[in-house]
Amino acid sequence: MRKEKTLFVVIPCYNEEEVLHETTKRLKEKMNSLIKEKLISEESRVMYVNDGSKDKTWEIIKSISEKEKLFTGITLSRNRGHQNALVAGLLTARNYADMVISMDADLQDDINAMDEMIKKYHDGCEIVYGVRSARKTDTFFKRFTAEGFYKFMEKMGVDLVYNHADYRLTSKKVLDNFANYKEVNLFLRGIFPLIGYKTDKAYYERAERFAGESKYPLKKMLNFAWDGITSFSVKPIRLILNFGIIVLFISLIMIIYSIVRKIMGATVPGWTFISCSIWFLGGVQMLSIGVVGEYIGKIYSETKQRPRFIISENLYESKKNK
Repeated sequence: MRKEKTLFVVIPCYNEEEVLHETTKRLKEKMNSLIKEKLISEESRVMYVNDGSKDKTWEIIKSISEKEKLFTGITLSRNRGHQNALVAGLLTARNYADMVISMDADLQDDINAMDEMIKKYHDGCEIVYGVRSARKTDTFFKRFTAEGFYKFMEKMGVDLVYNHADYRLTSKKVLDNFANYKEVNLFLRGIFPLIGYKTDKAYYERAERFAGESKYPLKKMLNFAWDGITSFSVKPIRLILNFGIIVLFISLIMIIYSIVRKIMGATVPGWTFISCSIWFLGGVQMLSIGVVGEYIGKIYSETKQRPRFIISENLYESKKNK
């Protein structure tokens, strides 16, 4: 008879006080259902990761942990961003679990897909990617940019799972190997395909967020997409890149202006060519310096070898030691 495996569900949280109670209610039902079906053991848990929230998120997590056996949590010493918070949860949960599922607190990712993920794990898969079957809930702009991002990343040679975010099941074996990836510049969607092992996909439809605000507005999404290419962002150097883009844009305006002046006969011979050349080459040079600077900045961040996160409190360990 197959022995039930322990599952930990890792959920990064940043200012999620509006959704946590509903999230807890739905996940409690799902976890009890999985335990009843003997797909997971009774030692399975949901681990909330508080990423330096400014609201009452951590107080709510502690309260839930005290009342509900199936729930626990850890808190980071300060806000470190979604990817680092997720890594903190994954590397902590691997010490207690046979398999770990990561998802967002808003539960836009269908929790019913967990059943299929776990069954595929029992069939020998070490990584099961949650993949959106459609983008019906997205606006046209978001759908267009998201699909363009995946295609562009593929052209750049980055191995990604199309329409997959951070909803995935990973085995303890995978996470033990993932722990050897020490880089500070994190892009988890690109790292896990590098690890290898037997993988599969579980398809689902994404729902609307039932409360609170999205933690990924347009500006953040654009930054995340850029970080996926360069692996990280160094703000001072990015300012140079942004300045280069502005100069390039101005240069295009000046080129049009110079050509119009030439047609009107209001220039001396050679003025149009020199003017266009100076503005265009200046913009291209600034843009190129900015791109090169991004990679230099990434190397600079890696050489420091600073910790990606610091866990200030672990409710699971505290409860075990009582």
